[in-house]
Amino acid sequence: MKSKNKLSFWQIWNMSFGFLGIQFGFALQNANASRILQTFGADVEHLSWFWIAAPLTGMIAQPIIGHFSDKTWCRLGRRRPYFLVGAILTSLALVLMPNAQLLTNVIPAMFIGGGMLMMMDASINIAMEPFRALVGDLLPGEQRTLGFSIQTFLIGVGAVIGSLLPYALAEWFGIGKTAAEGVVPENVIYSFYFGAIVLFLSVIWTIVKTKEYPPEKEEKTEKKESGLKEVYNDVKNMPKTMKQLGIVQFFSWFALFAMWVFTTPAIAHHIYRAPIGDTSSLAYQNAANWVGIIFGIYNAISAVYALMLPIIARKIGRKQTHSISLLIGGVALVSIFFISNPMMLIIPMIGVGIAWGSILAMPYAILAGALPAKKMGIYMGIFNFFITIPQIVNGVIGGPLIKNVFDSQAIYALVIAGGCLIIASATVVFVEDKDDIVEWKLFSTKKDIKKNNLEDEFVNSQS
Repeated sequence: MKSKNKLSFWQIWNMSFGFLGIQFGFALQNANASRILQTFGADVEHLSWFWIAAPLTGMIAQPIIGHFSDKTWCRLGRRRPYFLVGAILTSLALVLMPNAQLLTNVIPAMFIGGGMLMMMDASINIAMEPFRALVGDLLPGEQRTLGFSIQTFLIGVGAVIGSLLPYALAEWFGIGKTAAEGVVPENVIYSFYFGAIVLFLSVIWTIVKTKEYPPEKEEKTEKKESGLKEVYNDVKNMPKTMKQLGIVQFFSWFALFAMWVFTTPAIAHHIYRAPIGDTSSLAYQNAANWVGIIFGIYNAISAVYALMLPIIARKIGRKQTHSISLLIGGVALVSIFFISNPMMLIIPMIGVGIAWGSILAMPYAILAGALPAKKMGIYMGIFNFFITIPQIVNGVIGGPLIKNVFDSQAIYALVIAGGCLIIASATVVFVEDKDDIVEWKLFSTKKDIKKNNLEDEFVNSQS
């Protein structure tokens, strides 16, 4: 296989820029989907069931997209056709979801909203998975941490804007933040419209500015297995590092799902003192808008932290960096239980941002070095199982658990989420990171390497 050329900072920036728009839409979904579904009539204990649609579609879509993007080559390249299709479909879903009440003559609005949530997540996955694979395709091992860190920075920027936009439109531009029962406020609707535009244009930027490597001759002529059989064999033979990271990812994404689903009702009841189940009062709307603000804060922190990750990882290693980051995030989520002042929520969101920044970058940087180059897309798609399965499990048990054990007090979902991040932190130490030795060699002196008995490992890794 040909060695990969190192890319400039701006080449890496351009190939990841579409992620800014994708995360803009994802942030709007994360901060507002529960609010929209409750507006359409969903009870708090049923929210997690609607949210199952998102990871379920991702679990199905990402391996399929990964498999076919590995086999694709056309005028647009290998991954870029999927960027384009995903951007078009996601933009359409962003426009339709907050307007589900317009179709209530056919189907109840909350089911239409749930359907749009499913469509949106499936579409985001069509675009998102190839972006992960593109870093593995184009960057040499020593630039992967940088590549995924730049992706995380752009994810953070997009998420900040997406999270803050409903608040900004209401408080700075006077667009209505309340509406009649069963109708989504105008500030949320217009935010989704704007998100659709940003998402589409940012993905187009990456498509225009990025070139991909054509398939090698042996890749074109090698015997192909049937699609399902090949996917099955790839799952069966997944690398050891991938299995180990699966445990870390399970607890990480179980926690994130709980945070995204239950933060709005948790903050509304626990801090703003809105009655459980109330969605139309000013207290609830103020809480929901503030959740958008603090979600923006944690995404802003993740963007800044992403730029620090390559430096920290060179000093202490990728695994240690990820473990410490998850621990900080776990403690931060648990601390929300003890907060009564909305402004104080900014402090734990700093910790959540540190964990989120690491979750978006470090597992992929660790994983990419353990994957065969020709299987980058399919294995990045299969890796999504370890993201979607914990969300589905949480979706099934989360709502009933909060209702029956904690009397519908959603704040306890955040406490459980914090505990899961702490467990994830502990499991990182068991992960094997074969590629980490390469960065140690590149950014350390020979004397340092010999001191740590790493010289022989590096030579073997290059053979």
